Amino acid sequence: MAILIKTDAEIQKMRRSGEALREVHEAVRPLVVAGASTMDLENAAVAKMEALKAESAFRGYHGYPAVLCTSVNSEVVHGIPSATRVLQDGDIISIDCGVIVDGFYSDCAVTYAVGSPSPTARKLLDVTQASLEAAIQQAVPGGRLFDISATVQEMCEAEGFGVVREFVGHGIGRSMHEDPQLPNFGVRGRGPRLKPGMVLAIEPMINAGAPEVKVLPDGWTTITQDGSLSAHFEHTVAITRDGPLVLTR
Repeated sequence: MAILIKTDAEIQKMRRSGEALREVHEAVRPLVVAGASTMDLENAAVAKMEALKAESAFRGYHGYPAVLCTSVNSEVVHGIPSATRVLQDGDIISIDCGVIVDGFYSDCAVTYAVGSPSPTARKLLDVTQASLEAAIQQAVPGGRLFDISATVQEMCEAEGFGVVREFVGHGIGRSMHEDPQLPNFGVRGRGPRLKPGMVLAIEPMINAGAPEVKVLPDGWTTITQDGSLSAHFEHTVAITRDGPLVLTR
């Protein structure tokens, strides 16, 4: 495993990439309403990226056809935008997006509720997002990688939720996926020691039911095996001498 250490100048470039990605998310967010299609969200993201002169990190990656992943309800990750997938009141939707600016990648996901979600959906979103924030606080020099992982697992399993095993967070920089892999489960005190200059995409993927998932015949869309709801939150985070720096905030 070769974990790449970024210079301060490289982290500043990644910060600009993260700021552009945040603007893409902000452009899409107002369209997350009942009656909108997931292709409406895609089109808004494409337009914003063109305006920012930011390149999509997703479109064309291993053949993926879109700039967004739009995963609704029981879809965990990699839902493909579609003009026929129309959002309904009570849905939840994960919007995952990545951009490249000046050669550096950023990656960020947010799960939104459409209209009035069920109590289960609201709790799932709240707990998953809180687990990300708590995990970010573990991204400090001298810590261990799996301190981040264990934080997510402990918080989410304590609420009866399932932690997805098949998909993990990752290092990020000049490539979308760099070492190390960062699972959302693990034992504290294990894994590589964290150092300033490491940059991680921390991304809890949490199911309201069991952790098992399956991939649909399109080869991308991944759903919960038991049909339960799933939530996904992600930030790109640099480890600095002063603690975690969220580049996609």
